[in-house]
Amino acid sequence: MLDGTLLAAVDLGSNSFRLEVGRYAAGHVERVQYFKEMVRQGAGLDEQGLLTADAMQRGWDCLARFAERLKGFPAAHVRAVATQTLREARNSDVFIQRANQILGYPISIISGPEEARLIYQGAAHSLPPSDERRLVVDIGGRSTELILGQRYTSQRVASFPVGSVAWSLRYFPQGEFSKSALKTAQIAAQAVMEEAAHHFVPGSWDCAYGTSGTANAIADVLALHGGQPDVVTREQLYWLCEQLLAAGNASQLRLEGLKEERRAVIGGGVTVLCAVFDLLQIKELRIASGALRQGLLRDMVQHEEFSDIRHRTMAALKERYQVDRTQAGRVQRTAATLYEQARRYAGATEPATLQSSMLDWASQLHEIGCLISHTDHHHHGAYVLGHSDVPGFTQTELSHLAALVLAQRGKLRKVDSFLEDRDFALELLCLRLATLLCHARRDPALDQICLRDKTEKWSLKVAPGWAEQFPQSAYLLEEEVLAWQKTPYAFQFKQALSTAAK
Repeated sequence: MLDGTLLAAVDLGSNSFRLEVGRYAAGHVERVQYFKEMVRQGAGLDEQGLLTADAMQRGWDCLARFAERLKGFPAAHVRAVATQTLREARNSDVFIQRANQILGYPISIISGPEEARLIYQGAAHSLPPSDERRLVVDIGGRSTELILGQRYTSQRVASFPVGSVAWSLRYFPQGEFSKSALKTAQIAAQAVMEEAAHHFVPGSWDCAYGTSGTANAIADVLALHGGQPDVVTREQLYWLCEQLLAAGNASQLRLEGLKEERRAVIGGGVTVLCAVFDLLQIKELRIASGALRQGLLRDMVQHEEFSDIRHRTMAALKERYQVDRTQAGRVQRTAATLYEQARRYAGATEPATLQSSMLDWASQLHEIGCLISHTDHHHHGAYVLGHSDVPGFTQTELSHLAALVLAQRGKLRKVDSFLEDRDFALELLCLRLATLLCHARRDPALDQICLRDKTEKWSLKVAPGWAEQFPQSAYLLEEEVLAWQKTPYAFQFKQALSTAAK
């Protein structure tokens, strides 16, 4: 990555959407521009867990404005992610589909643990280098992330569905503050995060840091009322609770430093932070300026510097589930060869980095479920990928990988919704053919095979005599032809004629 390269991170949070543009210079990313809009999408979830039309429109309108600033950015230099609200929303796919078109870049819904990992990256890079053990607390609109780490490495992450917007709507719906409401909200937050007390015990960190909107807003208010800048103490936090009670209602709350946009959600934010303080026995919380957006920017730099977290994740998963690395490599090479053959035949001239990466990862992990059951390993492998904390991967990517692993064998109708995407269908065909051709756990004769991608069908052509030399593989390929007949795609298998036959 050259000095001067511009990078952009888009954070679709529950309370606000944010865009940060940074410039890479000598290993660091310096802020160039920052945009923030209070979209309050987290307040737009109805009782059925659906985003309302108004909430979606507010988000689309904001992204249209962000898109104007991002025009001309290379795709590799922009990362856009969505968090808890879109993790929860049952119609998030409706919002994301149009949002991708408006923004002009793909938006990924990331898991809570992945959000926590990125938050720690942003926080750690905003702090002075140190060997201290750090606890990072990030209270967002609908989720709270807790992370333990040292230097630039997160060691334990957790995400809980509690936040300033969600708790304000649930416990202070009319903005009214009372002792009973404050107490109930705090107890409820502690109940949701109760398991954190067992994993983030006092003594496991040297210093606690708060990041993002809630912690920053509270620290700003306290600093203007006698507190130390960028520090929140237990005593000051409970002083703030007394100010809420004295006001009686959020609309009547007058505190220097409290921005108007924060007034409606301050009750939820304060009670959740009180719950974290009590649960983890925190005495003092310092403010770190970096969080999710900065973590996204750092992640892009790290990918360029060949320290991609996803490669380390792949290695850890293969080790944990005792994957046969030789077979995984064999299937990976075969699938990649078939995929490139098909793309070249279709006239593609540039590498399809994202799609080929997904196919490579699925190939490496296609037997991840064998440790559980050899017969149904594809089902177990898909479940593992869909329900594990897999650092570096978004929920969208994990769903994609799980679908590939699930459909590597057997009927194709189990991934009907994914097959609507022709690129996915080609990836799946290549993976299925690769596992089939490597069924004997030997390298297939790839110089005798060619996959062609035609407009109306896919065709696998083999050299003369190949079917007689590999009868079991030929039989399996004929079965594969039948499997694809039940999909919108056509697949053919044919053997080239010998010179004599011609």
